Amino acid sequence: MNTPQSPSVLRSFRIVADPALEPSVRALLESEGFRFEPEPFSPLCWRLTCEPFPLGSSLAAFFGYVYIQDRSSMLPPLALAPEEGATVVDMCSSPGSKTGLLAQLVGRTGFVLANELSHSRLSTLRMTLQTCNAVQVGTCSYSGDRLPLRPGSCRYIMLDPPCSGWGTVEKNPHVMDVWRESKVKPLIQLQQSLLARAAELLAPGGTVVYSTCTTNSDENERQVEFAERELGLVRDPVTPFPGFYWDDRTGSEGTLRVDGEKSRAQGFYVARLRKPSCAVCPDSADAEGGSGLSFWGGGSVSRAALASATLDPALLPAGCCGVFSGTVRFLPEAAMAFLPEKFVWQGAPLGRLSGGGFQADARLRVFMRPNALSLVLESVAEVRALLSGAARKCALSGKEAGLWLGDLPLGRVSLRQGRVIAGFGR
Repeated sequence: MNTPQSPSVLRSFRIVADPALEPSVRALLESEGFRFEPEPFSPLCWRLTCEPFPLGSSLAAFFGYVYIQDRSSMLPPLALAPEEGATVVDMCSSPGSKTGLLAQLVGRTGFVLANELSHSRLSTLRMTLQTCNAVQVGTCSYSGDRLPLRPGSCRYIMLDPPCSGWGTVEKNPHVMDVWRESKVKPLIQLQQSLLARAAELLAPGGTVVYSTCTTNSDENERQVEFAERELGLVRDPVTPFPGFYWDDRTGSEGTLRVDGEKSRAQGFYVARLRKPSCAVCPDSADAEGGSGLSFWGGGSVSRAALASATLDPALLPAGCCGVFSGTVRFLPEAAMAFLPEKFVWQGAPLGRLSGGGFQADARLRVFMRPNALSLVLESVAEVRALLSGAARKCALSGKEAGLWLGDLPLGRVSLRQGRVIAGFGR
């Protein structure tokens, strides 16, 4: 039986996998009874047509191969459209929906800096990125309006600031009561402060996409007018995406206002702004040089130290690895060139160093060796049984093995006295 869905909202998701693995992810979803079709606005995005049980409980979601996301929320990164290999700053990132899509757009050779002030929300963001193996993302925790990057250093900025959320009323029925117009003024001031900092950080010719999930014009069109009038940014018209209905109103020219009800999605606003190529950037005392490893504190670790029967660190993108409190983190080459020397941030966690050497995170698959020491399962039932703790014997030797479902890498399992132990947690 299908899980009941609201007739007014479509259930959408992204497949988070290299293109070569996408057919295997689709096959995994179908084997658990899910049916879906492509969204018309991006090959990365899909919508459910049959959901036999919550998609978040699927094996594909457990292993980070799908990410559930409202279809309107997918539009801002697509409007920013960074090229492969680009560096992007996401000023207000958690829970990571747009961050993850940006990471897919820039690819393994790019870099996304995901900033989140709230430590609890930052933890959620980091867990999401780790599950999805987004090694091209670094995280930090600063007040977005004081983000200490070099002025004029950013080509691409994603700014989805705190807002009243009036466009999410379908999901959050009480949002209009919580955020009455009388309470929105501090949000408007914060949004303007964030826009002002984004304008300072943009390189001449650089782009910022400003988006909200509210229908409030004071947080949408009026803020774009503020950016044009006070900050010298220029509206860069966004071409409407197929599959949506738009609420066109005076002042929204060149921006997109999603009609949530007709589009069967959240109400959303998307504006793209550019810094003129002739703009002069303010001087910065820390404008010289990249971050190097001087701030890291735990030293570096060679790629060779990460190699094992199941892992080939040569498959990692360009960059290096640093150690902090025993955790090995990947530092993309693009990040090291971009970030100021004293900037505090974290690269993607790969695992830990202990007396026995490198112990990789169980879900780490981004540099798993193909055709290596592996336990290859052929059915969803076998994988679920392993995750539930059912005993399984195998003839493999060594301490660990790669876990695969057919040709789809899932992670690694421990081997002890001829038995398989899955340490993925829940």
